Amino acid sequence: MKVKICGLKTKEHVDLAVNFGADYLGFVFAESKRRITPEKAKEITKNVPKRVKKVGVFVSPSHSEVETIIHQANLDMVQIHGVLTTEKFSVPMIRAIPVTKEIQETLDREPETDFLLFDAPPKEFVGGNGQVFDWGQLDTSFIKGKKIIIAGGLTTENVQQAKQRFNPYAVDVSSGVETNGVKDPRKIIAFLEKAI
Repeated sequence: MKVKICGLKTKEHVDLAVNFGADYLGFVFAESKRRITPEKAKEITKNVPKRVKKVGVFVSPSHSEVETIIHQANLDMVQIHGVLTTEKFSVPMIRAIPVTKEIQETLDREPETDFLLFDAPPKEFVGGNGQVFDWGQLDTSFIKGKKIIIAGGLTTENVQQAKQRFNPYAVDVSSGVETNGVKDPRKIIAFLEKAI
């Protein structure tokens, strides 16, 4: 199972995630306490190996905003929450979907994408709230030909349960590897060791 460490802001944490086996690194360009500038994201990832993908996280962005930041930050992929532009991006897209009772109808309206990320419904910010969604509301068995990513309140304590329940392509963690809102090296290492 692949792992994405999201909300990274320092080179130390980027290097740590890479060295302990992260497959995806997430950088938040939306309103968030984890927000980072494209220039900073590029600077702290310049030595990241090609096998590790750099993902920009956006909420209801314009197409031009995303494309500008893809080039400024040297991104490999984008993750889009909220309203989605109809135009395709120049890199692969992860479509983030909040899990609610209406999840089936939401999925029926979604455009084509190879990656679907399921997260808790938004609170103060979209994503990164440390909330586990109601796993009983999500049936991934009918989703064919997509790479499923599970997010939302994952920790070392529940990541294996998520793996057994959903058999996802990847898991995504942000607040679950933080202490007092800051990335915690010990928690990053522990999560990667538990999840991989």
